[in-house]
Parts: sequence; structure tokens; C-alpha cells
Amino acid sequence: MNRRQTMSFLSFLGLGAKRAQASTAAPVAAPPQQAPARPTAGLAAPVRLSDAEWQQRLSPAAYRVLRKEGTEAPGSSALNAEKRKGLFHCAGCDLALFSSDAKYESGTGWPSFHTPLPGALGTRTDFKLIFPRTEYHCVRCEGHQGHVFDDGPRPSGKRYCNNGVALKFVPAAA
Repeated sequence: MNRRQTMSFLSFLGLGAKRAQASTAAPVAAPPQQAPARPTAGLAAPVRLSDAEWQQRLSPAAYRVLRKEGTEAPGSSALNAEKRKGLFHCAGCDLALFSSDAKYESGTGWPSFHTPLPGALGTRTDFKLIFPRTEYHCVRCEGHQGHVFDDGPRPSGKRYCNNGVALKFVPAAA
């Protein structure tokens, strides 16, 4: 397994690059549990659809990630290589979540961002891999986007590791 594959695997397991390189790992403290955030002023009304309506609206891959909290394979998203100016929107409800200015190459195989747009995301603690991780969702449709880790660049020090299939890119007007 090469370094990139190892980092992708460690990221999938919730272990960031800093932790993977540390010779002794400190115990991981559980992040505070938070209820999914609700839309704030200026955001459109929540999008609440039946399971059948979501299946009709989304591709099978997007449905599995957004509604069933799945994870796409690392390196599978065309958005990994997206370098244009614009916004990354939720593929479920079209809410803008991240600016292209916050995107960076993390080497994990998933689109990564250091800062979300204000009020766009809600978080909660995920124990699916036994140890706690912070999962984040779109505040409007509560669609699963990915997980946030503490090994990102400045200014936030966070890495929002997003499933590409949960996003759509909207280029800035020329």
C-alpha cells in the first residue's frame, strides 16, 4: 500500500494525517454531541421528502450517501480535481455549503474543505466505527455530507472530508 492509499484508508477510518504520523497516539476525546442544525435566517425552508421521493430525486450513489450515510470510494469523485472558482452545493437540496476558496488537496481521495459557508452545516457524533467521529449534514435537507477532522490547514485547522457524490459544483459567473 503506497502513502496515498494509506492516507485514504486512515482518513476513511477517521484517522487524520497528523495522527497517522505521530509515534504515540493520544486518546481520542469524544466531540460534543450536537443535534442537527436547523436553517437560520436567510436560508430557504427545510426540505423534507419521503424516502421514495428521495430515491426518485437522487442517483443511487447519492441516495446511499445523502440519505443512508454511506461513503463513496476514495478517488472516485471528479470534484477532487475541480479547481474553478464557484460554490459547492448540496446534491440533495442545492444549498451552497462551501466556497471553492475553502477547497484544498488533502491527499485523502475525497474533496476537502477547511471552512464551510456560515450556517450551512449541522453536526452530530457518529460511532459507526466504534470510536467517535464528527459527522456533518446539510442544514436544509439533513443530507449526510461527510466527517470533519482536526488536521486541516489554516485558518480553521479543520478538514471537512466530503463525499463528492453529495455535492454539485456551481461555477462562478464569468
